[in-house]
Amino acid sequence: MKKMLLTTGLVTLLGTSVLAETIGVSIARFDDNFLTVMRNGMEEHAATLDGVDLQVEDATDDVAKQLDQINNFIASGVDAIIVNIVDTSAADAMSAAAESAGIPLVYVNREPTNVDTLPDNQAFVASNEIESGTLKAFQICRNLRAAGKSGGARAYMLMGQLSNQAAIQRSKDVEDVLAMDMCSFITLIDSQTAEWSRDQAQDLMTNWLSSGEPFDAVFANNDEMAIGAIQAMKAAGIDMADVEVGGVDATQDALLAMQAGDLDVTVFQDANGQGAGSVDAALALARGEDVEQKVYIPFQLVTPDNVDEFLSRN
Repeated sequence: MKKMLLTTGLVTLLGTSVLAETIGVSIARFDDNFLTVMRNGMEEHAATLDGVDLQVEDATDDVAKQLDQINNFIASGVDAIIVNIVDTSAADAMSAAAESAGIPLVYVNREPTNVDTLPDNQAFVASNEIESGTLKAFQICRNLRAAGKSGGARAYMLMGQLSNQAAIQRSKDVEDVLAMDMCSFITLIDSQTAEWSRDQAQDLMTNWLSSGEPFDAVFANNDEMAIGAIQAMKAAGIDMADVEVGGVDATQDALLAMQAGDLDVTVFQDANGQGAGSVDAALALARGEDVEQKVYIPFQLVTPDNVDEFLSRN
């Protein structure tokens, strides 16, 4: 396995390349706020590097289309490939195709199922999802205790696409926190997927509200779903001061919702850092340099107390 320490998750590239280098990039979907920030981070970083060209494609959440994009990158002779994977279980086929062609491949943001057995010229750049759901759930637990609800509280959980490792891990993080003695007073009423979508989360939350079940909190795997749930609750006339809502990503919309008093907790995932880091890792591998195969950029808890610090980062 190739190794090199990456300071703050980014590869330090020494020198400049004489020849132009082309990186093929396949993004799971363009119509996602977080992935848009990550994609912009890639493009802005690449623009600062001499002779580096990105070919960025939208996989539109289609596994077969993404596999075709990777095969097309290989056929066109790109120097490296970056993949924000649609379905993490499809990684074996992608890794095998790139390895067979001798082209370096970097997975970004979404952890592939083969992350522990990647070939030497492949890497993974993201954040450790064990931190994300844990930070969010524990802070909501603290907030509920501070609100005097330690005698018993009820909550809903909105999950992302269950084909994604992040959705599975973030949901498990919440369940693990609620199993702790200090947070076991919180009961999950229901957990369902809303596919990372604001609109689907709004519909799902509306359905839950129609049941008339009392609840105190909503755990969402990402900010888009948290915002969708907030929209449904506000449409139903619920005072957001009475409900704890938490998401993950610290998107611009989420930070504004927090400033407005609607969102209580989110977790900053450095989309720009992941995007730039994936470009640096891909270039380093293409140049034959050693790269750490797992590059983790830390999550950071965001609450109303420190939200202003993060507004300038997105």
